[in-house]
Amino acid sequence: MTDSAVLSTRIRTRLAGYENRFSTLFEQYFHTLGTDLEVPSFSRFTPECLELLRDLSLRGGKRMRVALVHEAARLVTTEPVEAVDDAALSIELLQTHGLIHDDIIDDSPTRRGGPSTYYAYRHEFPDHPQAALGLAILAGDLALALSLRVLLESTAPPAIRQAMVEVQTRAASDTFLGQIIDLERDFSPATEEEALHCVADYKTARYSVLAPMQLGLLAAGGQPDLFEEELRRYARLVGIGGQMRDDYLDLFGDPQIMGKPMGADIRSGRRNYTVHAILAAATDAERTVVESALGDPDCTEETIAAVRDIAERCRVPVKMRGGMRRYAELASAEAAGWRSRWRAESVAFFEYLPQWAMERIR
Repeated sequence: MTDSAVLSTRIRTRLAGYENRFSTLFEQYFHTLGTDLEVPSFSRFTPECLELLRDLSLRGGKRMRVALVHEAARLVTTEPVEAVDDAALSIELLQTHGLIHDDIIDDSPTRRGGPSTYYAYRHEFPDHPQAALGLAILAGDLALALSLRVLLESTAPPAIRQAMVEVQTRAASDTFLGQIIDLERDFSPATEEEALHCVADYKTARYSVLAPMQLGLLAAGGQPDLFEEELRRYARLVGIGGQMRDDYLDLFGDPQIMGKPMGADIRSGRRNYTVHAILAAATDAERTVVESALGDPDCTEETIAAVRDIAERCRVPVKMRGGMRRYAELASAEAAGWRSRWRAESVAFFEYLPQWAMERIR
């Protein structure tokens, strides 16, 4: 077995360990949450809301944000760090919040292989659409509040606890800004690629990569502020590559693996990396087909297939895989510069991570 294969196996084993450990931790968290919150005894809606949050949260996948928290802590120490669990819970609760609100914005019926929280409420209250919408919004808001509460109640020293809350609050506000400019992007027929990069940075990189790394370092007693610029560069590169991957998979992925139908972004009118690449390379007639499908919620599978055929004729999948590979290499090179400062084993994880993301599109 080559050195690269050995490293890949070791890191995958660590990823699986984080995923399994966190699944137990998250289950325990939701088991005690109902008693920790002051829920009015007469309320039926509140326990149902908590159950929907639990259901969506526990349907998580690889828990990559959790792995980033742990590996960031391991950059500076191999000793157990109690506050790492609090950071991991917080970042995943923020993710639950984001998923719920994403599905409201996109009017998405499914998430992670099951019903979205919004559609679960729509199914329960078919004659009260505004109540269903309001309850879904509030469920997302509650997840955000819980993500901050976990940190405020952490056993970490007060200064570290405060710094972690500041990181998570900033990550949340940046994500909200990212959602706003994401929607703004879809109103512009001629979106520049740099605008797409900016959306990926705000909407994805800052809370999915940068914040977990900052939280992990803080929990372990590190000082992420001293390395702000390089952490941001790494997070931005990983975030752009990751958003490219997600946009690619929306049209070219496997719906069984993704847990949602293909072409969801097309139907929602998302002018993402894939759409940008198609429109840049297509003929006038082909652009007409793509533009007519964009934002049409009743767009048929046949039309989605026609858009995919146009993309393949224009070699869009090849171009996008090339772009993802380029950003993965840049991110890996950024992480390689940390070797003289932090523990080599965890630096290797951050070097490997962007390449692992590339493997997921095969």
